[in-house]
Amino acid sequence: MNMKGVLEYLTDLENNNSKERFNANKKRYQEAGAEFEGLLARLLSSMSELDGRFPGLDPRELTYRLNRDTRFSSDKSPYNPTFRACISPAGKALVPVGFYLSVSPRDRSLLGGGLFSTVLKDATSMIRDHISRHGGDLEGIVKNAEFAFAVKGDALKNVPKGFDPNHGQAEYLKNKSWYLEHSITDALLTSDDFTKEAARIFSRMKPFNDFLNEGLKNFKMPSECRVFGRKTKKA
Repeated sequence: MNMKGVLEYLTDLENNNSKERFNANKKRYQEAGAEFEGLLARLLSSMSELDGRFPGLDPRELTYRLNRDTRFSSDKSPYNPTFRACISPAGKALVPVGFYLSVSPRDRSLLGGGLFSTVLKDATSMIRDHISRHGGDLEGIVKNAEFAFAVKGDALKNVPKGFDPNHGQAEYLKNKSWYLEHSITDALLTSDDFTKEAARIFSRMKPFNDFLNEGLKNFKMPSECRVFGRKTKKA
């Protein structure tokens, strides 16, 4: 595993973010991408020991392109110097929610879980309903000493209409997305222990994912939606 080479490639891309530079280094990109897919394969193997839903997933189907959608951004850099993957029981689907791996240089890599997207309004409504009915279950998860994550996500200023502003989990009812992040250092990412440690962290996120997925059991993915800035179609 040569994750140091992956980080070096991403650092160079960050410092020289142009199509000309990218095309001139396409072989390095392909080599780095293959290393990232290899890391995903080892991670899936470690995760399968903790959760039987992941065997059979193809790492190549879980990754995102480096190309950026710059149409509505003031930053016109053509590439995002980050290798990313979403690991859901349904592959790269946003629902059911799964886990997220983002690899960036200079200690900016992270592991994630939960629902990152705010564009799935039906999913937001379903999770709010689930929290309203099962707030005690959510409280038990987030207050467990093994959890140790902050629940993040875009949120309203006030509890939305139709929900009790005095609900015990009112702060979470304000959310439009609910996700977890855990920072990863370059030292850990490049170590032989990374995949086992990442699987252990994901296992601590799993009860939170399970809670969200329970509320999303009847969710139907729209035919098209934007995932991390790019339009995708339902399989």
